Amino acid sequence: MIGLFNDCFPPIMDGVSLTTQNYAYWLNRKIGNVCVVTPKSPNVKDEEDYPIYRYSSIPIPMRKPYRFGFPRIDWPFHEQINQLSFELVHAHCPFSSGALAMRIAKSQNIPLIATFHSKYKADFERAIPNKMLVNYLIKNVIRFYESADEVWIPQAAVEETLREYGYKGKVEVIDNGNDFSDYTSLYPLRELIRKELHVSDREFVFLFVGQHILEKNLVFLLESLSHIIDIPFKMYFIGSGYASGELKRLSDSLGLSSKVFFKGTITDRETLRGYYAAADLFLFPSLYDNAPLVVREAAALHTPSVLIAGSTSAEIITDSFNGFLTANTPRDYAQKIRELTASPLLMQMVGDKASQNIARSWEEVVDEVYDRYMSLIRRTSGVQKNFLWEAI
Repeated sequence: MIGLFNDCFPPIMDGVSLTTQNYAYWLNRKIGNVCVVTPKSPNVKDEEDYPIYRYSSIPIPMRKPYRFGFPRIDWPFHEQINQLSFELVHAHCPFSSGALAMRIAKSQNIPLIATFHSKYKADFERAIPNKMLVNYLIKNVIRFYESADEVWIPQAAVEETLREYGYKGKVEVIDNGNDFSDYTSLYPLRELIRKELHVSDREFVFLFVGQHILEKNLVFLLESLSHIIDIPFKMYFIGSGYASGELKRLSDSLGLSSKVFFKGTITDRETLRGYYAAADLFLFPSLYDNAPLVVREAAALHTPSVLIAGSTSAEIITDSFNGFLTANTPRDYAQKIRELTASPLLMQMVGDKASQNIARSWEEVVDEVYDRYMSLIRRTSGVQKNFLWEAI
């Protein structure tokens, strides 16, 4: 069995959660021999076609809906997990689920892959005022990745963050995919959703999807929007997080209440698809993210993103080719938006190019993932494994 381990899983929605879900979905369709291991979430009834093993957890203060997991003390969970025979485990997080994956890999003498998704130091620094403790925690994170058989990153620029943290080993770049690439009736959907949102023909639609946390530069984004208040637009924020209340108050104080709308978390993927399709621009000024899945999702619906030049997120973007880049000031960001609203044809052309250039399907990505799994199993076991792909 292939085991996918992560500290969150739907209904908790973020890029790593969705990555784990799509790995599980496509591996299950292709080989039918996969499971997910993750902390429990309240009132969740798993109905996927593959097994999900959840262990005890408690809420993380100030980071709703994320949770601390405690697999060591959950004895019923241990009885379940100890009965499983794994051939490879893949950890998408270095904390409770990653530590569990590491123990299973050692006890069953199987390979461990660990993907580095997030800038953990920024999370630690926000929550912990003690620099020595932050550095200690980062050393533990790097020790985890150094113990893995392979370390994967979702795009090449993420390597720089790992090196800054002190990691000296080899990395493999494995792209993220998206689950919106198969949509063909884009423009009817776009018109339908814009009508439902009461967007007039002369209004532009801007969109942000992600956690509502200050690290994602959302104060910067609202300040940027305040510089273009004369432009007819509607801006939709989708997601939740500790900064939601603060952002709503700031929006009101900047005079944006009639233009900016906070829609909360949207877990229904078809509803989210509609927002992407309706948008003219996806606004993502984050310096915090490594390889944001949302930029690829927007591209799949032909919506180009506006990012900060030089950010890790912007590595896959060439300005005015498959997205747009600006300097890291609210006025520069606002000026870029102003220029683009004066050139709707350019926005459309760049959105089309983004859909061709950076929006790989999860099915295609998981084909590559599976090949790499099998290669690592063969290298570490010396035995040819005969897994047959199921017909789709």
